[in-house]
Amino acid sequence: MKVANVTKSASNTEILKNISFGLEKGKVTAIIGPNGAGKSTLLSLMSRLLQKDNGTITIKGKEINRWKTNELAKELSILKQQNTFQVKMTVRELLSFGRFPYSKGRLTEADYLMIETVLGYLDMVPYGDRYLDTLSGGQLQRAAIGMILVQDTEYILLDEPLNNLDLKQSIIAMQTIRKMAEELGKTVLIVIHDVNFAAAYADSIIALKDGEICRAGSVDEVICTQVLEEVYGIEMEVQTIRGKKCCLYHTI
Repeated sequence: MKVANVTKSASNTEILKNISFGLEKGKVTAIIGPNGAGKSTLLSLMSRLLQKDNGTITIKGKEINRWKTNELAKELSILKQQNTFQVKMTVRELLSFGRFPYSKGRLTEADYLMIETVLGYLDMVPYGDRYLDTLSGGQLQRAAIGMILVQDTEYILLDEPLNNLDLKQSIIAMQTIRKMAEELGKTVLIVIHDVNFAAAYADSIIALKDGEICRAGSVDEVICTQVLEEVYGIEMEVQTIRGKKCCLYHTI
């Protein structure tokens, strides 16, 4: 998947300016940056939830606007920030929605098998018949990720999936995302606020500020004092602990 020279404006304000990058297959790419940098807008453009003003976004060499909706849903899935489910449904019923591009609402044996496989993969089998409103925040987020996994797309876009999760739940979520790439070969793009989680679990990082890419590259290239201070406008100290970059900013 490639993004080339993409721009987006709203109310005479430039939100994204000439954005270009590619996603490496089977890897986790994290987008970091302050509020208002354009991170969530970028994911919405890449999933065609919003229309770009200029530039190209291609999957398998084909411009995203040329894909039929049902076929695009077999290539790319997105999990937005707010996952509030107003209707009464179980975890299995939620996962069944992820099979819609294949089943059109009429689940087959193959669809049921995929749902059970994903429940097992996420250690959610005991929760399959639980109603969503009885789950903890971490369990609900895993169920939402399960809905994305049963869609069985190569590309997965996650918009701040750690919102409202405590530390342990966040670690479990990031470990799951890492496994999706390493074990299932998924190409994951994740918007994330915590730079330390990005440093620990991503293969590459894109740093956005004011709608522009400040730096894109490996963890070592992006998670460094000079880049992070430019992006966030605060003092940063970066250390390496057990082979992982760690940003210290709470006490500076």
